[in-house]
Amino acid sequence: MPAAHGRRSGAHSESTNQARRHSTGMSDDEESEEPAVELGDGPDVEGAPLSRVIARLSWGIEHSTVADREGDTTIRTPDGPRELSDVLEDVDVPYFADRHEFEDAVREVTGTGPVQTE
Repeated sequence: MPAAHGRRSGAHSESTNQARRHSTGMSDDEESEEPAVELGDGPDVEGAPLSRVIARLSWGIEHSTVADREGDTTIRTPDGPRELSDVLEDVDVPYFADRHEFEDAVREVTGTGPVQTE
């Protein structure tokens, strides 16, 4: 079996990374002047996506801890914006082992579907 060449799979040297940036026209100091995705001209949507709240938390987590940390956050729902604390009042799960369990419990209360924009 051949010996490893001192580099872990997937690891790249700084010179390799610089060469990649150069070949794609990127530089360390360069930032895009335009957003990566163009935003539409439609009305603003009030509240945060549930996925943003989920990303700010560590899992497993107690129901009460979620309420303390994120309860005042307004989330987007198919019926319009709602405070997460109001939604959590209808969730009977005392502990969320992972993000999926939390999302399922919240979606059971809020429903799924398109978010209102007006």
